[in-house]
Amino acid sequence: MWPMSEFTSPTEQLRAEIAAAAARMIAEDGADYGSAKRKAARQILGNQKVRGEIMPDNEQIEEEVRVYNELFFADTQPARLLHLRQVALQVMQDLQAFNPYITGAVWNGTAGEHSDIHLQLFSPSAKDVEIFLLNKNVNFEVGETAHFRTGQPVETLSFLLPQRGADPELAHLALYEEDDLRGSLRAAPGKRAERGDANALAALIDETCKEED
Repeated sequence: MWPMSEFTSPTEQLRAEIAAAAARMIAEDGADYGSAKRKAARQILGNQKVRGEIMPDNEQIEEEVRVYNELFFADTQPARLLHLRQVALQVMQDLQAFNPYITGAVWNGTAGEHSDIHLQLFSPSAKDVEIFLLNKNVNFEVGETAHFRTGQPVETLSFLLPQRGADPELAHLALYEEDDLRGSLRAAPGKRAERGDANALAALIDETCKEED
């Protein structure tokens, strides 16, 4: 638990404790935000009903993941993030015909040891994506992801990306309609958009490499 101000309300303190506990599960175990949040709430509050205002939003948890990474994984997380971004960029370049965008931890910079690559494709034909992968001899599994706007199930293709001398990385392609992209690239002032194209990801990689030089 991080130090609390004397002016922090009990609700704010509980919310911060749940966010910090959820962040640890995400950083250490690769838990998704939803399950980490629920487990953290049970860990702190037991089986009592949790009021909605006590539960932290994903933005607060994401910030706690950043803090956790800086405290405990500062020597490994940046290199891991860069590697995942480079792998993701290669996949996006291969899939450029299907208008790929990157989202999730690899995009927002919180990716760690257990993180997967999450891409969103905005294409008129999900079947064309499947045929493309099959022609590349990619063995994929078909699942579902909640639509980022409506929450409805979206077909998602998951497959392993072999890595030379290392364990394979897992990629997930959520297949959206082209119209779903409208308005989805806007970001609140001072905040990064929830997704970015290959050029935006390449810019992040270049920025990181320049910082290391």
